[in-house]
Amino acid sequence: MGILEVKDVNKRFGGLQALGNVNLSVADNTVHAIIGPNGAGKSTLLNCLVGKLIPDTGSVMFAGQSVLGRKPFEINQMGISRVFQTPEIFGDLTVMENMMIPCLAKRDGSFRMHAIESVLDEKALREKAESMLEEVKMLDKRNMHAASMSRGDKRRLEMAMCLVQEPRLLLLDEPTAGMARADTNNTIDLLKEIKARGNITMCIIEHDMHVVFSLADRITVLAQGTPLVEDTPENIKGHPKVREAYLGESA
Repeated sequence: MGILEVKDVNKRFGGLQALGNVNLSVADNTVHAIIGPNGAGKSTLLNCLVGKLIPDTGSVMFAGQSVLGRKPFEINQMGISRVFQTPEIFGDLTVMENMMIPCLAKRDGSFRMHAIESVLDEKALREKAESMLEEVKMLDKRNMHAASMSRGDKRRLEMAMCLVQEPRLLLLDEPTAGMARADTNNTIDLLKEIKARGNITMCIIEHDMHVVFSLADRITVLAQGTPLVEDTPENIKGHPKVREAYLGESA
């Protein structure tokens, strides 16, 4: 049994079947990619995993516990963090202030914007934030306002904000979307470093196959809301069903 188990999940929006009988098992300490053409249901599935959407039927289990019916912050407290398509950071705050927010949330289960200033004086939390910034090579930018940074650095900061909470499962929704190739390669390198640390599972939704094949241990291909095939990257390459889903070719 994997750390994440999705069984018979269905989700409709009116007459649209967004997800149909989705089954997914993500093994602990692996990188599992979910790919598929536009409209395949990838983001809908991810939103079901983090509490933004509730499936019509089926179950979603994380480390043996159901996530269904829990609020997003409760799912985060269970050990699941999410990286969004567009970096979700606080542009008006410095890099260090951004880092202190998840540190406080991890400790208290929530955060209060007015508490950041006082939290900055707390040595243990500050040292934890600085250590993570150093790990992602951003310590020299701790006093920069987040809004002034490049998209690649904003993404790196967002990942640091997730990692400082010590999640067991990191969900990444198109982490390289809109990036130049150099920033994409830097993000791949960072994710490889995160993977090498161990004690973390990653589930990645991504269109860039260079990213997918650089990182994934297993790949699930969605088509029209239903898993088409799951296999190793080597077997996914050139798979006739995958070619048909992406290119409309006859298998």
